[in-house]
Amino acid sequence: MENLIEYAPLLLRGAVTTVLLALASLVMATLLGGLGAMGKISGGLIVRAIVFAYTTIVRGVPDLVLILLIYFGGQRLINLAGKAVGLDYVELSKFWAGVAAIGFIYGAYLTETFRGAYMTVPAGQREAAMSMGMRPSQVLRAVTLPQLIRFALPGYANVWQVLIKSTAVVSVIGLEDLVGLANDAGKSVREPFLFFTAVFFAYLFFTWVSQSIFNYAERRYALKEHGDAV
Repeated sequence: MENLIEYAPLLLRGAVTTVLLALASLVMATLLGGLGAMGKISGGLIVRAIVFAYTTIVRGVPDLVLILLIYFGGQRLINLAGKAVGLDYVELSKFWAGVAAIGFIYGAYLTETFRGAYMTVPAGQREAAMSMGMRPSQVLRAVTLPQLIRFALPGYANVWQVLIKSTAVVSVIGLEDLVGLANDAGKSVREPFLFFTAVFFAYLFFTWVSQSIFNYAERRYALKEHGDAV
């Protein structure tokens, strides 16, 4: 326990890196998921084929393989581009490589989450709003988006819970996140079980806080929907 207290500041730094990595990845995944859902719903044949290939590949390949491909492949592409303009070796940021990899992976899952939520919104409501003279942007803001958020929240929460746990895999590329630093500290004092137990409870805390926030958001949207109906 004394060793754990001694390394607590280091583990706290790793925990902050993990949370920032998860949040930045969620932003990227949300953007990709929104674009992917739009492509599946209203895109042309080519766009739908691209989105289909994207979601199929991501769901068919292990996260670890994609993370390694994106990191090492991105590193190679950056240096090939650098050589073309006369630059020396450029080191790819492990943090942003992790964000790109996790965001790319979970953008595919959010594509299906957002598409399913959009399809749940009754088309008759949008048509009724348009018949009342509302512009498409007004229909989106006042009719579609509030219901889409409510329908998407449970799936969005599930994706987030899996995403934040997947950040642990990024330690394989050398990122100094919670898992990576705990592994190094555990090896240095020969107490890996102690440090990974701390990581175990840290991730439980992350998921508990996240679930509490999403539960509150779901209750709020449910109450708002009930109030609008009344």
